Amino acid sequence: MARTAAASPFARDPAAERKRLLGQRGEAIAARHLTGLGMEVIDRNWRCDAGEIDLVLRDGRVLVVCEVKTRTSTAYGAPLEAIDQRKLDRLRRLAARWLRVHDCHPDDVRIDMVGVLAPPGMPVEIEHVEGAG
Repeated sequence: MARTAAASPFARDPAAERKRLLGQRGEAIAARHLTGLGMEVIDRNWRCDAGEIDLVLRDGRVLVVCEVKTRTSTAYGAPLEAIDQRKLDRLRRLAARWLRVHDCHPDDVRIDMVGVLAPPGMPVEIEHVEGAG
């Protein structure tokens, strides 16, 4: 009997697939923006049982943990409005875990946020908040 691979949950849910692709696009846009500012991407989409870090970068001697939020409109608020204090607290815990797992000892750690507004057929807008948490 032939064995078949389990179908991806996105294959059954086109809306979830669109959201995933939008998130990937936003993270790529954010990474280009941040590297354009002189930062170096050292990790992407790092996951553990406690959550995910979108981007980990080096800004000189500072390690930057970056949360990226992407939206196609502001109908439900600007992208950065989706990052609340609870999310920032989680990012702090995730940053500490990332440092332990990678045995990394930077001079400083910073949490940044990048909001990407990508309306279809319109120019992309990027908002970067340095040192958000």
